[in-house]
Amino acid sequence: MATSNSAGTLGVSGHGRVHVGNIYNTVPEPAKTPSAPSFNIPFRRDDDFVNRKIIMDQLHHICLRPASRAALVGLGGVGKSQLAIEHAYRMRDRFKQEDRQFWAFWVHASTRARVEEDFKRIADIAEVPGRNQSGVNILQLVYQWLQNERIGQWLMVLDSADDLDVFYDINNKGKQKETTKEQKRPLWTYLPQSSNGSILVTTRSGELASRLTGNHKNMIEVGSMDRAHALELLAARSGSQYDNEDGLKLVEALECMPLAISQAAAYIQERAPRVSVKTYLDKFQRNEENQSSLLNYDSGDLRRDGSASNSVIITWQISFDYIRSIRPSATNLLSLMSFFDSQGIFDYLIQPMDLDEQSDDEAHSDNESTTSSLASNPEFEEDIRILRSYCLIKTNEAGDVFEMHGLVQLSTRKWLDLHGETEAFKEQYIDRMANAFPYPEFENWGICRQLLPHAEKIIHYRPNENETLIKWAIVLHHCAEAFLTCAQEVEKTTLGLENECTLHSIQVLAIIYWHQEQFPKAESLLMQVLEINKRVLGSEHLDTLTTINNLTSVYYYQERLREAELLQSQLLETYKKVLGAEHRNALTTMKNLAITYKRLGRLEESESLLLQVLELEERVFGSEHPDTLWTLGWLANVHYAHRRLEKCEILELQVLEIGKRILGLEHPDTLGSMHNLACTWKEQGRVHEAIELMEKCYQLRTRVMGSEDPKTQRSLSTLQDWLVKCARLAH
Repeated sequence: MATSNSAGTLGVSGHGRVHVGNIYNTVPEPAKTPSAPSFNIPFRRDDDFVNRKIIMDQLHHICLRPASRAALVGLGGVGKSQLAIEHAYRMRDRFKQEDRQFWAFWVHASTRARVEEDFKRIADIAEVPGRNQSGVNILQLVYQWLQNERIGQWLMVLDSADDLDVFYDINNKGKQKETTKEQKRPLWTYLPQSSNGSILVTTRSGELASRLTGNHKNMIEVGSMDRAHALELLAARSGSQYDNEDGLKLVEALECMPLAISQAAAYIQERAPRVSVKTYLDKFQRNEENQSSLLNYDSGDLRRDGSASNSVIITWQISFDYIRSIRPSATNLLSLMSFFDSQGIFDYLIQPMDLDEQSDDEAHSDNESTTSSLASNPEFEEDIRILRSYCLIKTNEAGDVFEMHGLVQLSTRKWLDLHGETEAFKEQYIDRMANAFPYPEFENWGICRQLLPHAEKIIHYRPNENETLIKWAIVLHHCAEAFLTCAQEVEKTTLGLENECTLHSIQVLAIIYWHQEQFPKAESLLMQVLEINKRVLGSEHLDTLTTINNLTSVYYYQERLREAELLQSQLLETYKKVLGAEHRNALTTMKNLAITYKRLGRLEESESLLLQVLELEERVFGSEHPDTLWTLGWLANVHYAHRRLEKCEILELQVLEIGKRILGLEHPDTLGSMHNLACTWKEQGRVHEAIELMEKCYQLRTRVMGSEDPKTQRSLSTLQDWLVKCARLAH
């Protein structure tokens, strides 16, 4: 039967002694209890401590239980040690008020040597009998002493217990000789579970926290501060006056990370008045190099372990180096993730490439199939588990979307720079985005919205290798017009003028000129592309037809309607021949031709063509598709030109109601329908209803598009004109 000081019984196998639980017992010397319990916390109390009440209350609740074990788990720099220090002082205060004995011990748990050193210090402070005997096992001696309930209540803080191997010796099992096994047994076995004590662990490792506390309920996740606490910390540490808005912007830029805020405040204090919160913020936001430099700053901190770096960058790179030593594939995954936007990293973007390459459609399949793919790759799942355990990434409830701190991403990229590995992971990121980002059209809006924050990052990561350079340029095309000039230059230099990607880039640039109403520039580029496409691809190739379509738009908006009509008629016949009459390109061209007919005053031909399109679109797309609504709107416009106001109103009401439901009240197309309906009501003599609707349209357009938008200005001008006329009539 186990003694009162053991947690189990001894077992014997053919391989010798087996340890089950905390069962190691020696026959210690009779213990004497020192008259004055010691409060052995090597840091003074923080007068400016920011009370994160929820965490402190959780910690207090867990530690009320006998033989309690609790763990504060989180990234380096989130304030775990500071919370532990404050908890120790609060326990001392409580026991002092109750006139009860209380011991507090701080154990630096980063290495086995430091644990042994601090256990020796405990033995000396407590004057544990036998501590000075030759060859004594100090760990066992302190363990036995702590089990003695006569000494009173005690708290042991295991600070920076980040290495699983320090406590469980997993990677060294079987390496030691049989004669040394007893002395070098795992450290976790020396942690008592006596009713008079409690153990608090601060760690970056969720796995180690779970093992040492025995229950996930005893683990408290410590993340960034909320804004209020972050601002309170900045105010306390900086000691200077600053604009509240600047302070808020700074803590948000630092992602409310306590260590980053403390070091920023120290930097500001040391350089005041030449450096303020505002000037620090301006420098931090200027570029990534400044961010890295500022986050590498180390002013020292008397309230942190002397061996711990106060540089935010170095603090996180310690975790990176450790994980790399035990599982390189996990740090490879983290390196890839560091190039994406920090939020909303979808699992299909970071899965192993052999899974991604199965098919384009599979990457965007439903959750069930994605989960199935992931489950079939245990290596990927283990990498994710490790990174989550060290709080370097988080996941949503479904487990298919990840996020990581932006500053952790910066730290990881700087590590890659230092070790010459940036280019390899940059190429991986570009390859993933090139495969995932679809052409931006209606059917792909959902995916584009998901991926746009990640694609926007790509402008900062121009690769060196030509093949990756092409993929980088393609993503730029799809991502934003602002990136186009850079991409076009890359393609011309790398691929030549007649390459498909180069021609596509020139064509998109022509569209930008068209949007800017620089029609001669747009026409010149499109004619250049059209001549090359006809020669290289042929007159019926889809790229050639797309160029012709874009050229008709340029003619149309220059009022060159006859030229536009001629090209549109030719284009429509070619689309019908190549793609069929029900293809979207053919239907769009048919609508454009109908609009040109209307502009030319050929209303009957315009109406006939629109009715044909409407019948086809309702059959192909459905009555509530945006393309179908667009056709209905133009048919209503033709009725308006014919002065068939009742028919016009019926169609416009239909378009408006469907638009509200499908696109939303504030969608630009819905607001356009609202404007048109108000005009129809005005023509019907329903002036007050028209004014009320136009005023609503103007207010919504102002909020959504801005007061200077041309469409907003048109609604305002129309509304003012009506109000003036009403005032004159009333007068």
